[in-house]
Amino acid sequence: MLRDVRKWNMEKAKEFLQLNKEEAETVLRLNIQPTRVGFQCSFYEDFALRGIRVDTVQPGFVSCTLKVPPRLTDKSGNLAKGAVANLVDEVGAAVVHVEGLPMNVSVDMSISFLGTAKLNFS
Repeated sequence: MLRDVRKWNMEKAKEFLQLNKEEAETVLRLNIQPTRVGFQCSFYEDFALRGIRVDTVQPGFVSCTLKVPPRLTDKSGNLAKGAVANLVDEVGAAVVHVEGLPMNVSVDMSISFLGTAKLNFS
């Protein structure tokens, strides 16, 4: 019984993640630049962080601005919650790195979703 439920859940997950024709064409149009020589940024980091601007850096505080790009939106045109969590994680890791703390620290982050950010909103 449990195996059948897991199989059904997996099929539902695959169905949910399946792209329709328009979505597949959008993915094919993505212009992902190759990693530049001497630039230690992965595809993942470049995809997530491209366009972010650091506005203010003070001890214990970082303020960034990002105009919401289409690649980070959900089907409703809102900044995807997973993208928000990823941005918080990446910027938080950069802060730890800049502060000179050992990279084997454990960090507890809390994210509250109070509203939505729409496509091209900054």
